[in-house]
Amino acid sequence: MSAIDEGIVREYFEQNGFLVRQARKYQVSARRKAAEEEIDLIVFNPAWQRGARKPDFFLFSTELPFVHKAIVAVKGWHTGVFTPNMLRSSPEIFSFLQQNVLKEAERFFPPDPDGEEAGALIKILVLPSLPTAEPFRSQSVELLKQHGVDAIVSFRAMLIDLLDKIEINQNYSKSDTLQVMRLLKNYDLLKDTQMDLPGALRRK
Repeated sequence: MSAIDEGIVREYFEQNGFLVRQARKYQVSARRKAAEEEIDLIVFNPAWQRGARKPDFFLFSTELPFVHKAIVAVKGWHTGVFTPNMLRSSPEIFSFLQQNVLKEAERFFPPDPDGEEAGALIKILVLPSLPTAEPFRSQSVELLKQHGVDAIVSFRAMLIDLLDKIEINQNYSKSDTLQVMRLLKNYDLLKDTQMDLPGALRRK
C-alpha cells in the first residue's frame, strides 16, 4: 500500500471530524505481520452520540456520524475489482479481522469514563470498487459480511467527498494530498463532481 492511498483515507476521516492514528510508520514485507501490523488506521469519532444506530454497510460520508470507533484496512488495488473470485482467492484481504488483531485493536481506544457501553468497534475495508453487475455485486457483499467486514468505503466515494470540500482559494500547505487536489481543481484538470448527477449542466 502506498503512502498516498493511506493519505487519502486519513484526510477523508479527518475532514469528517474523526481523530485518526496511523498504527505504524513502516512497511512489513520480509516476515509475517504481527497482530497490530494488520491495522492500517485507527479512527475515533468524538462527536458520536450514544444510542446512535449502526452505520450502513456502504459507508458514505452521511453514515460516518454513526461510527464511534473503527479499525481501517486500506487495499489500494486500483486496477482491480473486488469480485467474488478475488475475495475467495485472496485471504490476505481479511487478515485484519483475525481475533488476535481485534483484541489488540481494543487497547488503542480509551475506556468509557462513565462506565456505560460505548459504540461497537467497526471493521472498515477501503477498496477500489465492487462489481456493478448482479449477481456478482451481491455475492461480493455477502462474502465480505461473512468474513466479518462491517462496512466498506470506495476510493471514488472518498475522493468525491474531499473534492467537494476543497476550496480553491485555500492553501492546504499542511496536507500534500489536499494541496495537490486543490491545484488540480483550480486549473480545471478535474471534472466537477456535479456532472455525475442526472441533468447536471456542464461547467464552462
